Amino acid sequence: MIKSVKWFFVVLVFSSFISLSFSDERVVLTEKYSVGDVLPSFSLCSAKQSLNLHRSEGGYTLLSFWASYDASSRECNASLAHFTEKTDRIQLVSVSFDRYPSVFRAAVKQDGLPEDRCYLEVENIYSNLYKMFDLKNGFKNYLLDSKGVIIARNVTAENLKSYLKD
Repeated sequence: MIKSVKWFFVVLVFSSFISLSFSDERVVLTEKYSVGDVLPSFSLCSAKQSLNLHRSEGGYTLLSFWASYDASSRECNASLAHFTEKTDRIQLVSVSFDRYPSVFRAAVKQDGLPEDRCYLEVENIYSNLYKMFDLKNGFKNYLLDSKGVIIARNVTAENLKSYLKD
């Protein structure tokens, strides 16, 4: 009797696992900030450096997160920075999560980035900002209108051209 109860229990548990694996429910990962959301205000370096992402003159702000150790984010940031230098309608705010200030300064110099628009989050991946934007899944950028509303995410220099045509 006990043997048959054991086998019944084993079969019951096994069939439960199988039925759960075919469940229609899927875990969907959502981004914290999507197009149409107002980007919350934040500070760099634990409130030592506050950034204003709102533009009163009606232009755009491009918030770009990157690090020198991440080649694709660095390349994208440099491309965006060079594009925004050609127009006064987009203000770049470039935030690096490099661990060492010397590495950050060298990357800014090598990439020809505007030093006055580049910031270093010295707490790097341990910062609240890194967690706030969920950057463990990759660095991102956000294009904001004058009110701080996200109008595009992960844009390229080519994408930016279409926003300037209006």
